[in-house]
Amino acid sequence: MLNDCSYLCSTRTRQASQRCSNVRVVFDPFGMTDANNFSNPSKFNRSIRLIEDELNHTKEDFINHFKETYTNQYPPSWMLTEILPFGVITNVYSNIKNKKIKKRIAQSFGLQVVPFESWLTIITVTRNSCCRHARVWNRVFSIRATMPIRMSRPWITLPTDPLKVYFDMCIIKYFLDIISPNNDMLDKMNRLFATFPEVDKAALGFPSSWKNEPLWQ
Repeated sequence: MLNDCSYLCSTRTRQASQRCSNVRVVFDPFGMTDANNFSNPSKFNRSIRLIEDELNHTKEDFINHFKETYTNQYPPSWMLTEILPFGVITNVYSNIKNKKIKKRIAQSFGLQVVPFESWLTIITVTRNSCCRHARVWNRVFSIRATMPIRMSRPWITLPTDPLKVYFDMCIIKYFLDIISPNNDMLDKMNRLFATFPEVDKAALGFPSSWKNEPLWQ
């Protein structure tokens, strides 16, 4: 089950990063690697080192084609988001200098800037835990998500522990419904629970009537 959860988290967070790259208001195609677009030079340099490390190790054909065809030092942002860890995407967003750009990106997900950045961090932590095969099913996480002032899209209404993995899964589902409205996340969850009926959903933070929540309809 842990491997399935890891795959689920990795797939969903990669799709979220692709959505971020599709917001056309963000700089120019090479803006992700332009220091002028970011507030904190130290944080930018750390992101660049991580980008270069991924570029040096990737075996993706489209990256190799770019290197062989063009003289640019770095590929455009839409290519980079295909190979970068989600944590790097989160750090890049948090360091954007232009507040209007940050606002436009957050608004494309129906959120304000602070909650959006907070939710990206929550996904990053959950994704990293899954990839390391760390225990998540009954874990109490240490980061509490910042909630939006208002929400225009379906969300949860029942009392829910924001430090349990169920809440993190709700955030992933929220983003995924925007990125891929006909996604099969709920179907995959149901199959996992049917395959492993011994799993205590309450320990994960699931309310007893969670399937009746607007988010899961």
